[in-house]
Amino acid sequence: MARKKDTDYAAISARLRVLENRLLTRERMEQLIEAREDAECIKLMADCGYPEPAALTLPELEQSLAKAQGALFADLEKSLDDSDVLAVFRVKYDYHNAKALIKSQARDADAAHLLVEGGRYDPKALAEGFQNGTLDETVSGPFQKAVWEAKELLATSSDPQQADFLLDKACYGEMLAYAKAAKSPFLTDYVKLTIDSLNLRSVVRALRAQRGKELLEAALIPGGTVDTAALAETGAGGLVKLFPKELQEAAAEGAALLEGQGSMTAFERLCDNALARYIQKARRVPFGVEVVVGYLFARQSELTALRIILSGRLAGLPKETIRERLREAYV
Repeated sequence: MARKKDTDYAAISARLRVLENRLLTRERMEQLIEAREDAECIKLMADCGYPEPAALTLPELEQSLAKAQGALFADLEKSLDDSDVLAVFRVKYDYHNAKALIKSQARDADAAHLLVEGGRYDPKALAEGFQNGTLDETVSGPFQKAVWEAKELLATSSDPQQADFLLDKACYGEMLAYAKAAKSPFLTDYVKLTIDSLNLRSVVRALRAQRGKELLEAALIPGGTVDTAALAETGAGGLVKLFPKELQEAAAEGAALLEGQGSMTAFERLCDNALARYIQKARRVPFGVEVVVGYLFARQSELTALRIILSGRLAGLPKETIRERLREAYV
């Protein structure tokens, strides 16, 4: 497939620029944090285009966010003539569902309440195929292979973490393949940076917990810009020089954390903010695939921010604690 021209995205770029006006800005986040009544939060959600929950409870909140997420992908699927771009952002929901199905079956539990919409495959059909031992032909080869291998691995090892590592590698492998198929360097570099960010977190967590090299090697995901063999050998002093400039501030915080300084919250936030800053380059592009990628990232980040703020309110967390957990906004 030939690489699409930027002008091929002119119409959808114009439409998404209008929709960006409804995104959750930092000012709107602050209004949610400071709102005195739940009704104010519900109204603010509606202003951003979310279905109004009947009440501000965790089940109602998740239902509202799930509906919005499903509507987002359904809408873009109709108007975006590039399924590979959309698939990059949908893959992770399929693998979330795979993890839920595999672990629930191992515990002889029902996974229905854990399954989420938004992936490439219908959750109910996926669950039925998994229970029957046959995933249909619409499911990708890499996904099928990873699901059955992870199920077998969990059965033989009784270690859910190892099954997760296997599925994560397959998930980001598919994401990278879709990004390359879309022939978008911007999208491909985003996926690689995402993998680098995840690997940085894995290294810091492994070194902090003094886990063995074998476990770290199992956790590291190939496909990023940083060689996983080098990561498996590094220590706190070598973190910053290994990672690309976008992640060097996060790597420095990770190194400080390993030396008994720094903050895990700050480290996690810097990892996420590195991705947000990379994606914000799309704001300077008048039209092109970058605009689509930017909007998809922004909506995913918005869902995360709403969960942090509203679940934090429901849990009675201090306002400053909620603010500390928030990431940079796209707009």
